[in-house]
Amino acid sequence: MTDRHRGAADPVTVPAFDPAGPTLPRAWAAAPNPGVHGPGQAPIAQRRSGPPVDPPGAGAGSAPATAVSPVPHSQPAGHTPAPAASPVPQGPPSLHTPAAGPAVRPADPPEPTVPRARGSRLPARWRITAWIMLTTLLLLAVVLVTARSLLMRDVSTRANADLAQEADEFRTFAAQGVDPTTSQPFTSVRRLLEVYLQRQSPVDGEVMAGVVDGVQLDVVRGNLPAAVANDPTLFPGLAMLPSTAAVTESAAGELRWGRVDIDSADGRGSFVIAAFTRGGHVAVDRTMRTVAAVSLTGLVLTTGIAYLVAGRILLPVRTVREVAAEIGETDLSGRVPVEGRDDVAALAATFNAMLDRLEHAYTTQRRFIDDAGHELRTPITVVRGHLELLPDDPAERRRSLALVDSELSRMGRIVSDLLMLAKSDQPDFVVQRPVDAAQTVLDIESKVQALGDRRWHLMEVAEGVAWIDAQRVTQAMLQLAANAVAHTEPGTTVQLGSRFADADGVPVISFYLSDQGPGVRPEDAPLIFERFRRGAPNEHRAGAGLGLAIVRAIADAHHGSAWVRSVPGDGATFGLDLPVEPPHENRREMR
Repeated sequence: MTDRHRGAADPVTVPAFDPAGPTLPRAWAAAPNPGVHGPGQAPIAQRRSGPPVDPPGAGAGSAPATAVSPVPHSQPAGHTPAPAASPVPQGPPSLHTPAAGPAVRPADPPEPTVPRARGSRLPARWRITAWIMLTTLLLLAVVLVTARSLLMRDVSTRANADLAQEADEFRTFAAQGVDPTTSQPFTSVRRLLEVYLQRQSPVDGEVMAGVVDGVQLDVVRGNLPAAVANDPTLFPGLAMLPSTAAVTESAAGELRWGRVDIDSADGRGSFVIAAFTRGGHVAVDRTMRTVAAVSLTGLVLTTGIAYLVAGRILLPVRTVREVAAEIGETDLSGRVPVEGRDDVAALAATFNAMLDRLEHAYTTQRRFIDDAGHELRTPITVVRGHLELLPDDPAERRRSLALVDSELSRMGRIVSDLLMLAKSDQPDFVVQRPVDAAQTVLDIESKVQALGDRRWHLMEVAEGVAWIDAQRVTQAMLQLAANAVAHTEPGTTVQLGSRFADADGVPVISFYLSDQGPGVRPEDAPLIFERFRRGAPNEHRAGAGLGLAIVRAIADAHHGSAWVRSVPGDGATFGLDLPVEPPHENRREMR
């Protein structure tokens, strides 16, 4: 808004509502709006709570606007209309705010939700070690439980086999019926049992006894456990059972027993074999405790080895993390050492390739920014200075504006050249395809005619097919032609042409252009293809030193080279040597 007095018909600017500001701005009351009041009612000025504020330019004698309450568009049936408001005097608009209700602030935007990190906080090295340890522990537990079960079953199986063997041997002895001491037949069952028992040597845990007519014989072979040593009813009780073999529990633990009955005229006898398996079970448990201790020792060793091996395997990953942590905003030179050809080495190689791309992109961006800042600083300063000191004289003003326009045009050319150089690092900067070399140089010769008043002579034409980007090559040759025009006088001769040649055993096509200018000094020849490099001072030249850099970028994109040959004072010859054969990826596509 200006400080001049506004009339009744002047438009009113309403400041925007700022919810974050410390003070709410006031709005100027708008002109009468027919959509706010009903027929026959006076216009209503919107207001805010608080005293009205006069607009700028209102004099001391101006009548203040009368603030009234807002009236709705329609009234319900039976509602008594409010008295008509006092008319608002014509004059400058007044500042008012709505009276009904407090100011409504817009809803605060929702806070951004940060995704919660998933996964374990335990380092990967410890997770790998823990998984190996848990897997080994589970495997050892399964092995121990299975081994104990098999050993316990083996104890029972051996006891049963021993019982069956002793029973068979007794049956064989009884069937013979000959007393070994007298070589005569046994005269009684008691004598048979006593002689047989005296000749037996039972294994550990095995006990043999004889029972005749319910009475246990005094001869008992084997060591009875202390818990049943004084039990005279153990074997007579087994002899009275209806079954001849069974498994039962006793005071000494599990008891496996078998019996062979003998009937004779002088009475009934029984040969009882008992096997107490508690000793075997105790031996199995003792063995399993030893195996468990050895297994736990092996588990500890396995855990340590797993920790070391996991650290060795994850070393490249840790190196990747360390390199990523060391990479700064301006330093992308760190790389991960690649060792071997496994998956981790592939990860390191992929990470290094990503860093190469990032460094290349960062370098290109920084170089573009540095080049733009370096070269645009001078024309911006010139434009700003002339605009700040723009004279009032029309002639001087026109000259200043013409100079400003010239500088802006030069800035546009610089920006275009910088963008071209930035794009030269992209893989699709040149699109090589088979083209007619002769037609390409003829097209170049026809286009350079419009660059300046020079005698353009086409000296040679290479005939054949070359894998090049004809548009980029034409652009480079036109740049060399423009450079020749900038360094030669009107009417001088400029020669151009193309030929097939051989460069270190590689067939190339050479495009060249020769002028009759001052030439290139030997000390400038290695540098003129760099950015913002210029040769000897030239009063006719106004370039930024980017043209030859673009030429070299096009040659490099073709995997070729840009060159200059010159004798100071006798002109210069610039050229491009580009490979004739297609690149390797195009050869694979052709196959």
